[in-house]
Amino acid sequence: MAPTSNSTTTTTTTTADVPPAFTPPGPGMWNLDRSHYTAGATPLSQHLMERTMEVGMRRVFAELGTPTDSLRTRFVNGFMYTRLLPLIGPEKAPRPLPPKAILKLVARAHPAFRKRAKTAQRTMDTRPWVSVNEQWQKEIRPKVVAENLRFQSVDVRSLTDAEVDRHVSDLLTHCETNLELHFWLHGYDLGPIAHFLWRVICWGGEPDQAITALAGASPSTSAPIKHLARLRAELDRAGTSPTSLNHVRAVSPEAAALLDEHLTAHGDHLVTSYDIDGFTLRELPNTILTSIRDAVVRPAADHSMTASTLRAMVPEADKAEFDILLADARLVMDMRDDNGPTTVEWPLGLLRLALLEAGRRLHARSYVHTPSHALEVTADEARNLCSVGGPGADLLAARAAARKASRLLHPPATLGPVEPTPPLDVLPSPLPDMVAMVQTALTHMGMDGTERADPFAGAGVGSEIYVGKVRKAASAEEAIMSLEPGDVLVVRATSPAFNSVLSIAGAVVTADGGVLSHAAVLARELGIAAVVGARGALDLPDGAMVEVNPMTGHVRLV
Repeated sequence: MAPTSNSTTTTTTTTADVPPAFTPPGPGMWNLDRSHYTAGATPLSQHLMERTMEVGMRRVFAELGTPTDSLRTRFVNGFMYTRLLPLIGPEKAPRPLPPKAILKLVARAHPAFRKRAKTAQRTMDTRPWVSVNEQWQKEIRPKVVAENLRFQSVDVRSLTDAEVDRHVSDLLTHCETNLELHFWLHGYDLGPIAHFLWRVICWGGEPDQAITALAGASPSTSAPIKHLARLRAELDRAGTSPTSLNHVRAVSPEAAALLDEHLTAHGDHLVTSYDIDGFTLRELPNTILTSIRDAVVRPAADHSMTASTLRAMVPEADKAEFDILLADARLVMDMRDDNGPTTVEWPLGLLRLALLEAGRRLHARSYVHTPSHALEVTADEARNLCSVGGPGADLLAARAAARKASRLLHPPATLGPVEPTPPLDVLPSPLPDMVAMVQTALTHMGMDGTERADPFAGAGVGSEIYVGKVRKAASAEEAIMSLEPGDVLVVRATSPAFNSVLSIAGAVVTADGGVLSHAAVLARELGIAAVVGARGALDLPDGAMVEVNPMTGHVRLV
């Protein structure tokens, strides 16, 4: 039963002239990660990330033999920071490294390192990602999809308040379970890809070449645009240009079926953000309509030619290793790209929609100032939101205002003292390979805080220069709402579920990320020119003409 009053409203007082301090959230050095959350993450997203990333990564690091405890996430003023936890003494403040000879002795004598070395060797010998990929395709993914569809089939509007609370609580548990799964899977999908990328760099190749060699290996990324292209062909056959989704359905039974299939598979995914304050695809009908009208399947990059070029520079003795690494990376690429939309963006989209329904009910009773403030609740508050009425309208409004204000802050790239890292050559084989894989993944996903000297230089994706008009916004949702076909989409970062709408763009430029980021993956699979990780991208004037050169990784005003 809903409460009968809202007299316990809580308010907060802030001092606008004093910017919040960015204090390290623990010992060691913390790296800013804006590839996932640009600024002002909601309390629920902070809870989910802090709760699940460390658990999932600790499990997979132990299974693979990585000589690192885990990857910890903490939020400071709404910004996401990560720290790679050392295997020994992860909770202690870092100290200066002992002499190299001592380090080498400890790495070979300490039981934890000896166990990880044996596990790592078994990993390299057995390549467990092959079996995990098969398990993902045959068991894990179908189970997660079935659960997502079960939650999606619930008509939240028809539920009682108590049933809405139970639905939200069950969805929170579903999100926690699947985000933990998401990070565990990353060891088996990102691991082989990062290993291939690192070895290519060691052989003298470029990161963008290595990623181009994986083009076409991700059918889940290109599937939505291919499906929309079929729907567009159906509309073209009917000789009509629909002005609404209902008009699309009225064209023919085939058109209606294709649209419903698309919305069932992608409609409740978050598409403009990783956070629940981003929109789901179903909430953007005009974007869906534009995606249908302009659906074009572009040819992907020639991965075989790039792979042959890379192989030619590999020493003869290493060519067999190159072949295995390339095959493994291509094998798991689809799991890596499908992992996020299935285990993260879909469950979180469903959670968003359920919270908004709770918000609408609370707004009707004046328990919140606007329905969207229901997205400002904590995990504990979310589980009985309708029954209790929330923590107070003013408190939720203050949280929303604080998150909005945080977008104007300039967070440091790192927090805390520089954490000394031991040289790789003190580790017994094959632990250096495992460390290099982790470091490569973090660097080329844009999670290690690395910044280029040239603010308009980044990692290039594609083989042709593109010139077009900048369509920019502080958030991805603002950009996609105003995007016109052929525009150069300029955003902080994109999410993997963006594949439903990214095909509208002529090119993509992001301020954060690297060749392993989702923006790079989507651009590669959809045949769109991109420059990712150009930190000055958001300084480009909206509406200006720019040249996007993926070969050099530069963006310049025309």
